[in-house]
Amino acid sequence: MRFTIPLRRRDTSVQRTTNAMTADDSRVARLTPAYHVMLARPHDLPLIPAIELASSRLLAGLVPSSMIGETTSQFELRKARRGGRLWVGLAGDSPVGFAHVVLHEAGVAHLEEVDVHPDHGRRGLGRRLVQTVCAWATSHGYGAVTLTTFRDLPWNMSFYARLGFQPVAPERVSSALRSVVDDEARRGLDPARRVIMRYHA
Repeated sequence: MRFTIPLRRRDTSVQRTTNAMTADDSRVARLTPAYHVMLARPHDLPLIPAIELASSRLLAGLVPSSMIGETTSQFELRKARRGGRLWVGLAGDSPVGFAHVVLHEAGVAHLEEVDVHPDHGRRGLGRRLVQTVCAWATSHGYGAVTLTTFRDLPWNMSFYARLGFQPVAPERVSSALRSVVDDEARRGLDPARRVIMRYHA
């Protein structure tokens, strides 16, 4: 769908590693499939659009209907995978979530999209995907992770805030990020409903 969508979860702040399991994680692990996050494999790519389409249904009535059917092209997914910027969240060996990073400007990793299939929502997988991106950015020398999301959905902006992301003041928005918001506006999203957020890696 090419923009970071709502993730209906209750989560804690970003940790520098994704390996440590919290008490909440332990409780979830007893009740749900064993999830893990890894870099996407070639055979995962054709399965990602179905995750996007299922996730986009959470936005029905909130975004233009034309955007509900959007998916990231296989070309873009292959490009991100080759660059080590595409992760999947697996239930067993099947992808049920993913995170996609693009590089719009030097020293900054932009979280283009993170989706979890609704059947696997509210189990911490979205948090783990975002944490993985932030840990990767830190270890690879990026100064920040940025994203755009909805400011008016209570489960959206606040989710990222709990993970350590902060809103970027308008006067501090880079030209690259303005271009991202401009592209969203051309596709029908109201810029007034969007917020740019930054995590300092």
